[in-house]
Amino acid sequence: MKLIVGLGNPGPEYTWSRHNVGWLLIDSFVSRADMPEPRAKFSGAFWSPSQILGGRVAFLKPFTYMNLSGKSVAEAAHYYDIPASDILVVFDDAALPFGKLRYRASGSAGGQKGMMSIIAMLGTPDIPRLRAGIDAPPPQMDMKDWVLGRFPKEQRDDWHLVEDLAWTCLERWMIEAGESFTAQIDGARKDKP
Repeated sequence: MKLIVGLGNPGPEYTWSRHNVGWLLIDSFVSRADMPEPRAKFSGAFWSPSQILGGRVAFLKPFTYMNLSGKSVAEAAHYYDIPASDILVVFDDAALPFGKLRYRASGSAGGQKGMMSIIAMLGTPDIPRLRAGIDAPPPQMDMKDWVLGRFPKEQRDDWHLVEDLAWTCLERWMIEAGESFTAQIDGARKDKP
């Protein structure tokens, strides 16, 4: 069984914020997989295991706020006895441009506090992660203000392309979880005037 976790923060004020990329992509995944409504479980919204993409998969959106995401993930992982290598964590990355996704099977949290919490709670950095680019903040803008800010209209208009690419990445991870890869929407983005 595999667990797909999307990182974000609860509350309407965080809807469409850059820091909620993980939640946005989980919503897209469960919609595409035609999953039933989630249950309140493991300190979050939990979609029970179902057969999709050739395997048994569950989805989780922690409600613990970003910095404590590890609590929710550890609860689900321990309950189902899921090894860290079968957990895919999806989150935002300001070091990547918007529309670029990068998969790694292990490594540091790269300063992402939700991932830091998960690594600490599971006791290993060997946790697969799919990072979605949100662009770097403009000069002299605080990182916290940037990640908690909302995507501009142009990026929201292209969001469906990010969802398509993320689904393709999820399919690839289900088949070949060990290989790192990078993908981007540039080839699929409609031409801008």
